Amino acid sequence: MKITKIMQQVKQRNRYSVYVDDSYSFSLSESALLTSAVANGQEVTHDEVEAFKASSIDDKLYGRALRYVAMRPRTTWEIEFYLTRKEAGSVLIESVIAKLTDIGLLDDHKFAQTFVHDRQLLRPTSKRKLSLELRKKRVASDIIDEVLRETVTNDDTALNEIIKRKRRQTKYQDDLKLMQYLARQGFSYGDIKRAINHEEDY
Repeated sequence: MKITKIMQQVKQRNRYSVYVDDSYSFSLSESALLTSAVANGQEVTHDEVEAFKASSIDDKLYGRALRYVAMRPRTTWEIEFYLTRKEAGSVLIESVIAKLTDIGLLDDHKFAQTFVHDRQLLRPTSKRKLSLELRKKRVASDIIDEVLRETVTNDDTALNEIIKRKRRQTKYQDDLKLMQYLARQGFSYGDIKRAINHEEDY
C-alpha cells in the first residue's frame, strides 16, 4: 500500500485529504500532518493506515472542540456534552479534554472567575443566582464556593446597582414589581426590603 496523493481540502483549508492507492483514505489537519510525517509516495501497512484513520477521528474532534471553545469559554462538562452529541466515544472525549486542558483552553476555575466577573459587570445578580448558573454548567461545588468567596463579598453592591438600573424603567417604579424581580434574581426578602428602604442612601 502506498500514499499516492495528499491534497488540501477546498472547504476546510486547514485539512488535507490523504489517498492510499489512489483512493481517499483519511484526512488530517495541517499540524497533525506535520506531526505524523505522512508523505506522498510513502509505503504504509494496513495497520498504519488504520492508526492514521483513528488519529484522523481524534484530530477532527479536537478541531471541532477548538472551534467550539473559540466561540466563548466553556466548562469541561460543556465540552464533554458537545462531543457526546457528536457521538464521540469516552476515550476520545477524554483525549480531547486533556489536550484542551494542557494548552489552557479548558479550566473550570478560570471559567468561573471570568463568568462571575462578567456577570457582575454587565448584569449584576445575587451570589445564589450565580451559584445556580454555574451549577447548571456543571462547575464543581468547591470551585464555585471558592470563586464566590474570592470575588463576591456580599450581595449589597449588586442589589443596589440593580435597583438603580431598574428604577429607570416605569414598570419598576412599583415597589412590589421590583421586589418580585429581585426575588427572582436570588436575593433574600430581608435584603431586598432593607435595600429599598435605604434607596436614598445611594
